[in-house]
Amino acid sequence: MVGTGPGTRYAKADDGTHIAYQVFGDGPIDLVVVPGFISHVEQMWEDPGIAGALHRLGAFARVIVFDKRGTGMSDRTERLPDIDRRMLDIEAVTRAADSKQAALFAISEGGPMAILFAAAHPERTSALVLWGTYARMTVAADYPLGIPAERLYQSAERLEPEWGTGVGLGAWAPSVAKQPEARERFARLQRLAASPGAAMALLSSYMDIDVRAALPLVHAPTLVLHRTNDRMVHAEHGRYVAERIKDARYVEFEGTDHFFWTEDADAIVDEIEEFLTGTRSIGEPDRVLATVLFTDIVDSTGHAARLGDRRWRGLLDQHDAMCQRQVERHGGRLVKLTGDGILATFDGPARGVRCAQAITAGANGLDVDIRAGVHIGEVERRGADVAGLGVHLAQRVSGLAGAGEVLVSRTVVDLVVGSGLEFADAGEHTLKGVPGNWQLFAVR
Repeated sequence: MVGTGPGTRYAKADDGTHIAYQVFGDGPIDLVVVPGFISHVEQMWEDPGIAGALHRLGAFARVIVFDKRGTGMSDRTERLPDIDRRMLDIEAVTRAADSKQAALFAISEGGPMAILFAAAHPERTSALVLWGTYARMTVAADYPLGIPAERLYQSAERLEPEWGTGVGLGAWAPSVAKQPEARERFARLQRLAASPGAAMALLSSYMDIDVRAALPLVHAPTLVLHRTNDRMVHAEHGRYVAERIKDARYVEFEGTDHFFWTEDADAIVDEIEEFLTGTRSIGEPDRVLATVLFTDIVDSTGHAARLGDRRWRGLLDQHDAMCQRQVERHGGRLVKLTGDGILATFDGPARGVRCAQAITAGANGLDVDIRAGVHIGEVERRGADVAGLGVHLAQRVSGLAGAGEVLVSRTVVDLVVGSGLEFADAGEHTLKGVPGNWQLFAVR
């Protein structure tokens, strides 16, 4: 489910600041999600990764998410909020949601305020879960694992000129940094969550936070999660926090991303669910039969070099719009844009084949060639995305097609008998990573 989420409300903090929040899920425990650097409670539902993780949290908890003051849909403030004022945000949304006691799931820069809240309000904190966080960011005589403040300021200054374009995604989430749709979502988040000046001011304010003294005062059961090669907040910070909160459990995941929803999100939510409830959900994957269509522009690298970045981007925009129109016209669902192609699914194979024909024909108006592959098989739905052998097969079939050609598997041919579609035998092929030989056909 991707959209604007369950509906946004506003809580009023004790100092008069309005905090945007949402409540969803009907589990037996309350769980407050404390966001990191920037957030936007409605835009986050447009990201399949975040939306999927939130839906999973909502399956075992009543979840309260909010935008910290100064970012997202919450009030902008004249002065930078100190950590005491940031704690008012948690108090405001829990009061508005009529939550007497809640577990806190704090992400990155949200960690210090959650640590302080848990230490100051033990009666209102049932548990504390910390992701990719720290007690202090900058180096000090008694904190050598910190980063020199000058280096942090320089990093922030490099972000400002390109803020709103998705700048920095390679550091926050290297695993998806080359995906155009991921960069555009991050760019949109930047534009909606904070202006360039506000973002730089917020980054600067985080550098002054130090909650090390509060760590021994946290008495709530605590789970500290981190990725081994997190590029934004090194794992040493997470280990430091876990070692100084009594009986805290520390779990480290392989990977590089600072965002928890871009790598192994299910494994992370599993840890959180088990920690908070004592059990893990064992759900059957959401598997369905679907017709899968993959397309891509032939020799896209050569076209990009010939046209230059600006003209190439313009052509891709036209390509994306044309493909989306054809998928909608043929009753399909555009799963994602792949940079120079698309992945789409259809309920029926004939519609998928005809859409592929329309897209390859539409390439004539763009002065490029498009190739396409179609297969029908079982796929696993993961939020807005799809995965599984059926998806891999369609991608491999597409890779064997020639310029302007639509290749399909035998399964498709067998299921469209009587549709009026005609095919030519394209021979048996070995598909990389897929066992056996596969009979393919070209659409006439």
